[in-house]
Amino acid sequence: MVGRGAVAAFAVLAFTGCMAHGQRTVPVAEVAGPEALRVVLVTTPQDFSEAVKRANPGDKIVLANGVWADFDAVFHAEGTANSPIHLVAETPGKVILSGQSSLRLAGNYLIVSGLVFRDGYTPRSEVISFRRDSNHLANNSRVTNTVIDSYSNPDRTQRDLWVGMYGRNNTFDFNHLENKTNAGPTMAVRLNTEESQENGHRIANNYFGPRPVLGSNGGETLRIGTSHYSLTHSGTVVEDNFFDRCSGEVEIISNKSGGNIYRGNTFHASRGTLTLRHGNGTLIENNLFDGAGEPYTGGVRVINAEQTIRNNYFKDLTGIRFSGALVIMNGVPNSPINRYHQVNGAVIERNTFDQVSSIELGEGSDSERSAVPVNSKLQNNIVLGKGGVNPFHLHDEVSGIAFADNLGSGGWPEAIASGFSKLESPTQIGERGWIQPSAGAGAVGPYGVALSATGVDWYPKASAASPFEGGAVVSLKPGTDVLFDALQEANAGDQFILEPGDYLESRIITLSVPVSIKAEDRGSARLSFERPQLFKLTGNGGLQLDGVTVTGRSAPDGSGNSLVGTSSSDGSNNHLLDLKNSRFEDFDVNRGFSVVAASKGSFFDRIDVENSEFENISGPVFKLDAETDDYGIYNAEYLEISDSSFTRIGKTVASVYRGGTDESTFGPHVLVTGSSFETIGSGDVPIMDLHGIQYVKFSGNNVIAANPVALTLTTGKPELDFSANKLDGAPADTFATTVDLRGKN
Repeated sequence: MVGRGAVAAFAVLAFTGCMAHGQRTVPVAEVAGPEALRVVLVTTPQDFSEAVKRANPGDKIVLANGVWADFDAVFHAEGTANSPIHLVAETPGKVILSGQSSLRLAGNYLIVSGLVFRDGYTPRSEVISFRRDSNHLANNSRVTNTVIDSYSNPDRTQRDLWVGMYGRNNTFDFNHLENKTNAGPTMAVRLNTEESQENGHRIANNYFGPRPVLGSNGGETLRIGTSHYSLTHSGTVVEDNFFDRCSGEVEIISNKSGGNIYRGNTFHASRGTLTLRHGNGTLIENNLFDGAGEPYTGGVRVINAEQTIRNNYFKDLTGIRFSGALVIMNGVPNSPINRYHQVNGAVIERNTFDQVSSIELGEGSDSERSAVPVNSKLQNNIVLGKGGVNPFHLHDEVSGIAFADNLGSGGWPEAIASGFSKLESPTQIGERGWIQPSAGAGAVGPYGVALSATGVDWYPKASAASPFEGGAVVSLKPGTDVLFDALQEANAGDQFILEPGDYLESRIITLSVPVSIKAEDRGSARLSFERPQLFKLTGNGGLQLDGVTVTGRSAPDGSGNSLVGTSSSDGSNNHLLDLKNSRFEDFDVNRGFSVVAASKGSFFDRIDVENSEFENISGPVFKLDAETDDYGIYNAEYLEISDSSFTRIGKTVASVYRGGTDESTFGPHVLVTGSSFETIGSGDVPIMDLHGIQYVKFSGNNVIAANPVALTLTTGKPELDFSANKLDGAPADTFATTVDLRGKN
């Protein structure tokens, strides 16, 4: 029911904002009449259903301002090309669909506008669906000026879509989608019946806001088709959209059908690539791929036949391997429909690659993916590697790609050098220093779309500010349950300053927003707790702990204690944890006491540890090994430790687990620098136990009385750096024992 209360089912609309020329308000007694062009204000779900039943071409159904909780909206009606039927908010942005709400469209010539979905999640497989059920689809219809924000299932493993497009000739434009944290693409075009194939859909001018790292497969922002229908023609146009920090997995867009067009889009600081995973005959043109120097940012990954990539600008992309600026894959001979079809007839021309880290040719080459690209062209491109370094990596035979009339910074591999000439002094134009086309090579603007030309103008786009900033600053005095009481009303970004003294907490503190807790002076505030956990992160919870001394002496003697734990019961958002200038001591009242322990179904974007001390800890200090189903899922993207000390640790310092062989993710990453480790574990316990890791840097550390890092390699090509470490006072060239399971699963 609407928050402002119910009124008569079909009230006379006493304002003009929702009225078009020729429309009139309708007295209640006339609503059932046949005449069209009516504006009908509804205030309850029951009233809405009745209005839909009575709707005629040209009618406008208006949802009254307020919160519509658990609203299962079915908009099934028949408009005409000249007189569509509208479903609109009384005031754009003032109609909130919350709880377990959803919207299904069916029929012809329908337009939806001005709604906001937030504070809940869909009870169905989709939030907005262009069908009522498998037999009733929407055609010639439009959803515009609508927002879906953080409307994610609290169980991050539960798959759903925010938008599912079915039928034909539908439009999704000028919408805002942000912060999907559970599995499943943000938006998908479905081709699972003949009525949804060769569909002619248009997806345009939308703001696809941040999609956090999912930590498993299924984090695409947009997918068109599936492998089962990948040889089917879709004909969907995706143009002038802004993809902002869309980093759910290696595929920002997963193209799995034929005949699609991606034109004029901007990809900003988004990990992964626009991936032509399945399907043939797709065109990618006039897009801007701007990585802004962020990790794993990429461009286009090419698979299958007759793909064209032209007149795109690739800038400041750092990705390698599957997330390179340009990746041309090897295929599987006689590939089954769900694997990798050979690249055949690709045309890659008149693009500019400006300060990119890698271009991968024949990527994925192995005993299965042995079909090299054929009948393809790479011509009239400008290629400038990051820092002037050659970005090309050749993984297999590339004679099936004809290289001609390309310009670049030099240093090309011999196998492709004949197709390049040196671009002596690239001409940069404009404030952003775009590389100007030269001698018929390079992209010709405009490319991409401005942020301001996408989304809605009444809903703010995602901030880039730190989540630990922008809130109130609150000073606290020593005592019992001081933090528990203060944090009950905490808002995102609040900072709590602890005055010198002792703080004892007798209750678990649940954090669903990011907050900071800081001592006035390092070590002056001493914190203890009497429960198995002190902080439980849930929802959007995050914690920054600065300058505090924490002891586990008062905790109960029970297995599985931790200072910081997680729970997915109240939400699936990613967490941030920042521990700096702090001391953690005497976590040893039982054998398994950790500082941080992630539960199954929870995920940390980052755990950052800086200039901190850990002493007398009985369990793994960082226990990030709850995802043991071997589906490629894991608990933390980054664990970074710098300038810290670990003394008398009963078990391994860090236990990190990522099982399976899935190639859709980039992590986990573990970086340990400038730190000391003394008396870690006993027997054969390793200093760290890292399973399925994708990036390890263990450098410049001093280790006494500890075993090497245990590495179990399961998939990919992990980057490993063990350098400049000392073991028992002497330099150690190798500081890891490795088990390589790649190719054995």
